[in-house]
Amino acid sequence: MVTQMEPKEAEIPPLSTLLTSPRWWSSDTVAVVTGANKGIGFAMVKRLAQMGLTVVLTARDNDRGIKATESLRSEGLHVQFSKLDVSDAASIEGFVSWFTENFGALDVLVNNAAVSFNDLYDNSVDHADTVIRTNFYGPKLLTEALLPFFRRCPSSNSRILNISSRLGSFNKVKNQSIRQMLQSDDLTVDQIEAIAGQFLESAGDGTWKAGGWPEVWTDYAVSKVALNAYTKVLAKRLRGKGISVNCFCPGFTQTSMTRGKGSKTAEEAAEVAAWLALLPPEGLPTGNFFTCSKPVISSKL
Repeated sequence: MVTQMEPKEAEIPPLSTLLTSPRWWSSDTVAVVTGANKGIGFAMVKRLAQMGLTVVLTARDNDRGIKATESLRSEGLHVQFSKLDVSDAASIEGFVSWFTENFGALDVLVNNAAVSFNDLYDNSVDHADTVIRTNFYGPKLLTEALLPFFRRCPSSNSRILNISSRLGSFNKVKNQSIRQMLQSDDLTVDQIEAIAGQFLESAGDGTWKAGGWPEVWTDYAVSKVALNAYTKVLAKRLRGKGISVNCFCPGFTQTSMTRGKGSKTAEEAAEVAAWLALLPPEGLPTGNFFTCSKPVISSKL
């Protein structure tokens, strides 16, 4: 039986939902944000720390990560740094070891780290392997490695928020057999990896344009197709086990990836992402795809 397996697009709850609900978090609540020395990741670390959480800022560049962390600490925020390159399995293993020694329990994971090598109107797949490894396999491997550390408390519920994109919507895939596989209620992680592998093979032999893959930023889009599919499969696997798993598309945001172009700032996108990460435990959604289609007015909690 084939059903619509894509994470369902959902409206972002109003900020008043968070403002009027009792805080379930405290300074003992631990959040990890990847790719956070700049852009949306940095802004989200700052916002979560302003809200009172203990936040781990990670970045693949040690010097830039330390500099970003020190800038936030100078504002009195509780932020720690650990080097992490999600495209490197050894780096993930090292980070998990560091996290075990320094914390041991996790409440919020934000998989933000991602790369694209295309300008806005280009569509090269020359770096497809790096894009898929960083944007899909990286979050997947890190998430699986950190799952044993998530607190499973009914009064709070742990959260995984994958920063994704509408470019990765399943309807962007024109290959019917692949799209049907993605939409199947029985979709597995092995199948998602096979799809990613099929794309990489076509990128390598130059047949990707005829493969029915997304037509805009193809390698990036396929990486987000895979991430969205993994989000849905993981949400189903963890349903009722104290961990929610959702995607968030920040939309066209002014970051280095968009060469500074966009309809909203990184701070505006991070504001939305932060309150999605901190939604009240009661009725906490899972398996959803949230989008930020317009600028958001920032408000102190």
